[in-house]
Amino acid sequence: MINKYEAYKDSGVEWIGVIPLSWGNVRLKLISSITKGRKPSKDFEEFQDGLLPYLSMEYLRNKTNTPIYADSNESNIVLVEEGDILILWDGSKSGEIVRAKKGVLSSTMAKIEIYDERFESNYLNYLLQLGEKHIQNNTIGMGIPHVNGNILKDLAMLLPSNQEQTQIAAYLNYQTGLIDAIIEKKELLIQKLKEQRQAIINEAVTKGLNPNVPMKNSGIEWLGEIPAPWEVVKLKFLGESITGITYSPADVKENGLLVLRSSNIQNGELSLNDTVYVQKEVNQKYIVQLGDILLCSRNGSRNLIGKNIMIDQRVANQTWGAFMTIFRSEFNDFLYFFFNSDIFTALSSLFLSSTINQLTIGVLNNMQIAFPKNEEERKSIIEFLTISNKKINGSINLLEIQIQKLKSYRQAIISEAVTGKIDVRDWVKTKEN
Repeated sequence: MINKYEAYKDSGVEWIGVIPLSWGNVRLKLISSITKGRKPSKDFEEFQDGLLPYLSMEYLRNKTNTPIYADSNESNIVLVEEGDILILWDGSKSGEIVRAKKGVLSSTMAKIEIYDERFESNYLNYLLQLGEKHIQNNTIGMGIPHVNGNILKDLAMLLPSNQEQTQIAAYLNYQTGLIDAIIEKKELLIQKLKEQRQAIINEAVTKGLNPNVPMKNSGIEWLGEIPAPWEVVKLKFLGESITGITYSPADVKENGLLVLRSSNIQNGELSLNDTVYVQKEVNQKYIVQLGDILLCSRNGSRNLIGKNIMIDQRVANQTWGAFMTIFRSEFNDFLYFFFNSDIFTALSSLFLSSTINQLTIGVLNNMQIAFPKNEEERKSIIEFLTISNKKINGSINLLEIQIQKLKSYRQAIISEAVTGKIDVRDWVKTKEN
């Protein structure tokens, strides 16, 4: 059973509340240096001597094993070591605290280096995690949110004795380790469900639903055999690709036409957390319509090229930006599933250059797909995939809710321990824990 300390005092910080009477506190700015990362002048896709990983959040979260590399000898870049404490400076999750891997610090992150020897490293990591929510609640920036440096520097760093810090870190290592193991299993299950969803889509948009239908050679190596009644068609014969407009800063206002951008597509869903509006006369051609497919056609990250959504009532009659493309077709109910297949992802990446990550209109228009000519067959495929996706997405959403609850519980445990709301000085790891 976890106890409380004998006596408490007001920390003087509203979001921390009371702390044990014997604890001190000091502002982060008095004990640290904060260094923002810088983007290297050149990146490399394959490892070679002298290169180090460029530390994207995707790489730090172990979401990819194939990082982009940077020259470790380049001037002005910021190098970090394994275990250094980093903070995500820009983006929707700015304020998140992560531990570093050895590499080159991303321009969207900063390194927090503590030079006060009274703080134990593992305890310090959990203490900074306590401040995440406070930092995130006070981000600045109208477009992309970023950390308010003054809020970060003014963080109250609670200072128990060295022995208490070590014990708190040991307790949290154990408790968060248990929670992280459960989260990892659920994330693995989500990944398997997504792979299952992709496999079903891939099969349906290239082979159809009838396993007994005669097949024929498509004449395209990567496509292989397709159902005999189907035909190979270039996208330009099924619809129109339209690149968005470049708007000047003077066009941007607090309201007006919503400009759909890459940030408005998150995990295959429409996101309106990061919005930009313009007030300008726009040709009707550049007003999105119900059923249009919005694709990211240019981005700094290759992995984001080709991500897409189908326009619904929430954003119909708005517009889209220059790095986005609309595909407009009467067959979009079917083509949407092609655009969300691994085949489209592979074709998109095939034509990207190392200097500009861009899916051009020409490349998109000339993509060849397997297309069922029969309308009833297309309707059957659309209905099958809609029902299948709904079922799998429902399972994924449930798991994501469970993961979010586990993360909230994890944060609550960290908060209680690093603020002394619970006394773990006598805690010992046992089988009962």
